[in-house]
Amino acid sequence: MQEYINKANDIINEVKKIVIGKDKIIKKVLTTILAKGNILIEDIPGVGKTTLALAFSKAMSLDCKRLQFTPDVLPSDILGFSIYNKDLDRFEYKQGAIMCNLFLADEINRTSAKTQSALLEVMEEGKVTIDGITRKVSKPFIVIATQNPVGSIGTQMLPESQLDRFMIKLTMGYPDMESEIEILKGKQKKVPLDEINTVVTKEDILVMQDLVENIYIHEKIYEYIVTLISKTRNHPLIDLGVSPRGSVALTKLAKATAFLKNRDYVVPEDIQEIFKDVTIHRIILNTKARISNTSEEKILLDILNSVSVPGTK
Repeated sequence: MQEYINKANDIINEVKKIVIGKDKIIKKVLTTILAKGNILIEDIPGVGKTTLALAFSKAMSLDCKRLQFTPDVLPSDILGFSIYNKDLDRFEYKQGAIMCNLFLADEINRTSAKTQSALLEVMEEGKVTIDGITRKVSKPFIVIATQNPVGSIGTQMLPESQLDRFMIKLTMGYPDMESEIEILKGKQKKVPLDEINTVVTKEDILVMQDLVENIYIHEKIYEYIVTLISKTRNHPLIDLGVSPRGSVALTKLAKATAFLKNRDYVVPEDIQEIFKDVTIHRIILNTKARISNTSEEKILLDILNSVSVPGTK
């Protein structure tokens, strides 16, 4: 296990070369990849969302395809399509951008709802169905989607069914002064991505994902997870609470968090560390919350503080 923890740290160190001052975000993205999850990064343009995804794909030797989501992108651009081959007298499948290891959906909330929904099957089940024929995508398979904040020109909200398939939602934020100076110095070099070395293989990632699945969770920790999730469903300021898919995501991500901390078991601190990131995009506040200007972050923090931690009684 130690060998693969070292490899995970190597990935983090490589990505840190060009994504400066965002160590927590880098670690959370890797944690989600090891938990076999998809990642949604929401922020304003120009803070490094796309660079982060490309850096991970190179460090992990993943086949990466990027699609800029615009209003005229069609589902067939993502999934592929069948075309008639006159010479062979049959239909042939032409691959779409999704047939890769890491699919970068850039500015996903700028395209139509029909195109967004084309990702539902592949994000949940790792396969695509075209003309009644189902094809599996390569493993490992990860979707990293970026979106601009709702309200930006030309954007529309992702439907709940789509948001629920993202294991985690992150925000990059502006860099601090020291980090921004480092970015400016680094940009004088022509191609920052050339600094990234490939440090693991696809097979290494699959082994790490298997190790994460075998991390132990005590019965009390399961109860802690379910109690936290139940609180979101019964909260007076929340209209729509976290789904069972969210409970599964929290469990998987807690295991990956424990793995990166060199433990083969989950502790309550692992849950607390990732609770907000897993749940914030899965809840919808009611009118009372909006009128009182109560944020999702505050409500989720209140829920965390209201549930007794196992082993501390």
